[in-house]
Amino acid sequence: MATTDFDIAICGAGPVGLALALHLVKRGTPAARVTLIDAKPLEAVSRDPRSIALSYGSRQILEGVGAWPISADAIHQIHVSRRGHFGRTVIDREDYDIPALGYVARYGALVSTMAALAERNGVTTLRPIHVTSSLERADSVELKCSNGRSLTTEIMVQAEGGVFSEQSTKSISRDYQQTAIIAHVSCSQPIAHRAFERFTEEGPLALLPQDDGYAMVWCARPATASRLYALPDSEFLAELERVFGSRLGRFTGITPRVTYPLGLNAHAAISPRTVAIGNAAQTLHPVAGQGMNLGLRDAAVLARLLAREATPEMLQRFIQMRQSDRKLTITLTDTLARIFASAPDGALSQAALGFSLTMVDALQPAKRLLAEQMLFGQRE
Repeated sequence: MATTDFDIAICGAGPVGLALALHLVKRGTPAARVTLIDAKPLEAVSRDPRSIALSYGSRQILEGVGAWPISADAIHQIHVSRRGHFGRTVIDREDYDIPALGYVARYGALVSTMAALAERNGVTTLRPIHVTSSLERADSVELKCSNGRSLTTEIMVQAEGGVFSEQSTKSISRDYQQTAIIAHVSCSQPIAHRAFERFTEEGPLALLPQDDGYAMVWCARPATASRLYALPDSEFLAELERVFGSRLGRFTGITPRVTYPLGLNAHAAISPRTVAIGNAAQTLHPVAGQGMNLGLRDAAVLARLLAREATPEMLQRFIQMRQSDRKLTITLTDTLARIFASAPDGALSQAALGFSLTMVDALQPAKRLLAEQMLFGQRE
């Protein structure tokens, strides 16, 4: 007879938390023994227009629980270059015999699809409420919720990380002194299914194919980002064209811009009955678009273990199994981000990056290793 309300309580019903719940049920955990807790109403989340980059490996994870296909734009090529310097590399789906390198989707649309699937599978979702406190005991975790309810669970999973500027500092932490500007832009000569990652002196500029234009993530130092954010649309687009170049013709339109500061904040430690996954475990720089994909891999592995047995021993096993993938992905994104973190080293860093891009493009084994990490991560 069950002595707790749930086997697994997942705090955070975004794509990573939902993926964990769906994979648990798929692997045989009774849906009634799993709960999702989220502070936001589903209606509000469903309208979230943010764009997210999903690797081909993430598509496979979503396919595994019936959460694919979704409305998304496929990426067939990724063009990586540096502004004003030699050096570039192109990653193409045909080199890896896959239908796409990745996909660009709306955050709200993905959550809506996964939430509907969780409901059909009978997973209990508590929203809009949040956990106000938790008390871990030897045999369970007691959660106090904002609606006054208390519940007990064998295992608590923290899957709600928030953004870097709102988080408590973890053991691995770095403020990149960069700000991301996010918007959707239109141009006169879009190239179907091609994504761009363009490295500038202040940070990467990513353009990801979506609808008839591109989802833009432009990373720059805070002062530059503030200046760009304040510009009228026409002047902003002129600046974008100056930095990006003319490969896509003229930039002709832009949606309202939003900004957020960038940093690394990661900590793999766990308590006996509590574990963090996704953004709650590691908040990354958006370069190479790895954060969501790393989180979905966390969810898939944790579900495989907890479906066997929801115990502290399985949480320890999870940390061991995820160590390599987490470390490599954090190192990759941190290294790329730090190239631009220090102005005095900018010229040297740019030269080193250009040489690296040229070598990656020339050395096929190195290029394949980089691409396979971005596509699939370290598979357990």
